[in-house]
Amino acid sequence: MLSADPTMEIVGEAENGHEAVDAAGKLSPDVILMDISMPYLNGVLATRQILANHPHIRIIALSMHSDEKYVAEMLTAGASAYLLKNSDTEELIHAIKLVYAGKKYLSPEITGHVVKDYMQGRPESPTHGRSQLSQRQQEVLQLLTEGLASKEIASRLFISVKTVTTHRQDIMNKLNIHSIAELTKYAILQGLTSLES
Repeated sequence: MLSADPTMEIVGEAENGHEAVDAAGKLSPDVILMDISMPYLNGVLATRQILANHPHIRIIALSMHSDEKYVAEMLTAGASAYLLKNSDTEELIHAIKLVYAGKKYLSPEITGHVVKDYMQGRPESPTHGRSQLSQRQQEVLQLLTEGLASKEIASRLFISVKTVTTHRQDIMNKLNIHSIAELTKYAILQGLTSLES
């Protein structure tokens, strides 16, 4: 859809959050369309990492999730826009052009959900539970709940197996959760991972 627009050039694609972070550094795009539910590093954490190192890049969240928790997470991470995956081509192109020009954009459907949530009473901050965890601990938690073994996590994050074990114990202690099943449930509720990733 986008390659048909003469004002845009697609410079790359990534299949997971780590690839997105690497590609952002190598390709330095003006705008990134970021899926929230990605394996190995979700869109929220990837957005934070990209913008920490490349603040000039503008990020548009693209997700199937319309509830306030996900919207707030991505906007807090620094995304300039939030669209649903069922948005039509015209809306997507319009959002990209606005964001490229330095403006913000929320799908009308998203705006309706956010306003409704706030009119019914401000929800608990979506980062409340995970604010106890460092960014590295959030990454380890996501990989754990995606079924990776400590050795695989260590390899992906370029840390030792012992460090992974320490992080896992610290995560369980901070959250007062003592099984992988409970950790997985917590990660899904917090939007760190999802059933479809």
